[in-house]
Amino acid sequence: MIEMNLSKWLLLLAVLFVLSACGVAEEEPAAPKENGESTESMVLEPVEEETIEVVQDPVITKPEILYELNPANWALQPIDDANPKAVLLTIDDAPDKYAFEMAKTLKALNAPAIFFVNGHFIDTDEEKANLKAIVEMGFTIGNHTQTHANLKNSTEEQQREEIIKVNETVEAIIGEKPIFFRAPFGVNTDFSRNLVHEEGMLLMNWTYGYDWEKQYMDATNLTDIMVNTEYLTNGANLLMHDRKWTAEALTGIVEGLRAKGYDLIDPQTIKGVK
Repeated sequence: MIEMNLSKWLLLLAVLFVLSACGVAEEEPAAPKENGESTESMVLEPVEEETIEVVQDPVITKPEILYELNPANWALQPIDDANPKAVLLTIDDAPDKYAFEMAKTLKALNAPAIFFVNGHFIDTDEEKANLKAIVEMGFTIGNHTQTHANLKNSTEEQQREEIIKVNETVEAIIGEKPIFFRAPFGVNTDFSRNLVHEEGMLLMNWTYGYDWEKQYMDATNLTDIMVNTEYLTNGANLLMHDRKWTAEALTGIVEGLRAKGYDLIDPQTIKGVK
């Protein structure tokens, strides 16, 4: 009897084991995401596109060409409808002792000018800084040779050195070569003329100037002659120098010219070689 019961229990256990093995497995739950979020509960936020601002280089507008140089008398003559009653201011032997202050004076007067530089005045860091400051104030730079040599008394190789060295030095300091050339004492040679043209510079002399004469080494006398000379005519090319008395006379000269109805020519509006 006991053996029969034991056989029945064993048979029952075997049936239960088979039934459990054949049962349907439960669906595996989805793996939980971080912070306990499930795949069904996550909402994907739209990705915001990054806006890239495109910065365009500023458009540099070159001044309109209004005047051209007359090589017969070194005066400036108007092109088309430009005002004929205008003169050009130029400062030679810069930047020696007073050019920087002269530039500040002209800047305050809104008076454009060409500063013709000598190479031996842009050797030191201070002199180079002065030249750069003059350019940053908006003034145009011209080439006046390296040592202020008389080109007529120089060999062709010396003339080349006098002219090219200044161009190279100026370009190294301000990033561009001079666009005007004036020979010391107004003395040019065939070789210097050709070289200046090859370098893309406009050669010019002047109409009048007085500040190297003893009687005009005084601000009052210099102002009077610069404004009232008989040589003051339309397009006159006015020569001045980096001198103490010229620096002192500068305001009076500019105001005197304007009182007579003369405009001051922006050198950037003068037709160049190219």
